[in-house]
Amino acid sequence: MLRENEELQPLGNGLQVIVSKQHHFFTDTILLADFSKPKRKETAVELGTGCGTIPLLWSRETPPLHIYAVEIQENAVDMAKRSVAMNHLEENITVICEDLRCLKGKLPIVHCDVVVCNPPYKPLGTGLVSRDDAHAIVRHENSCTIEDVVQSASSLLRFGGRFCLCLRPERLSDTIVTMRKYHIEPKRLRMVQQRHDKPPKLFLLEGRQGGKEGGLNVLPTLFIEKENGMFSDEMMEIYGSYKELK
Repeated sequence: MLRENEELQPLGNGLQVIVSKQHHFFTDTILLADFSKPKRKETAVELGTGCGTIPLLWSRETPPLHIYAVEIQENAVDMAKRSVAMNHLEENITVICEDLRCLKGKLPIVHCDVVVCNPPYKPLGTGLVSRDDAHAIVRHENSCTIEDVVQSASSLLRFGGRFCLCLRPERLSDTIVTMRKYHIEPKRLRMVQQRHDKPPKLFLLEGRQGGKEGGLNVLPTLFIEKENGMFSDEMMEIYGSYKELK
């Protein structure tokens, strides 16, 4: 099941995901999975699933009706498919190797309930670009832009469906403008800080397809750590059974 330079990472409730140096997950992955959690009878899509952590986290307790996990990198798709099979979730999760800009006719659904993405957080031309192709795709808009992500999400969502993403605060204005361009109205925003004495490091944003303009609900800030450096009570709750393995 495991290939060279791969290892298993437990997710809680008996689930595990195959990770490698190139394809793994961070705290923002877990936060986005919790923020966007689909309901039992909903159909969900993750754009840019990487090694497939978010679909597995969604399946940990009360899985949705079905999950489609889209990824452009073939080696990541291979890892995600093996993780799904290892956890006996083939009937619940479909992994698709495709460019998110080319999904028309590639998914067996037209309108889904939830679309999520943890997109590249830096525009091209900013910061140092990794020489590692996998890391460059994750960090910089090499393979897709925020507009590509939002446009794809809009084409997949039913009216009233939810689009959720996680990005750096400096991309917030770009994200809101782009979501409105594609008729996804921002409705729920939450900033994420490491500690009280640090500025926000991430934002979590949910928009509604075809939603009425206005009415953005800004939630209380999510603090990852207490002042003593330990995880906050809310972070421990979000981690759930995964926290027992940390």
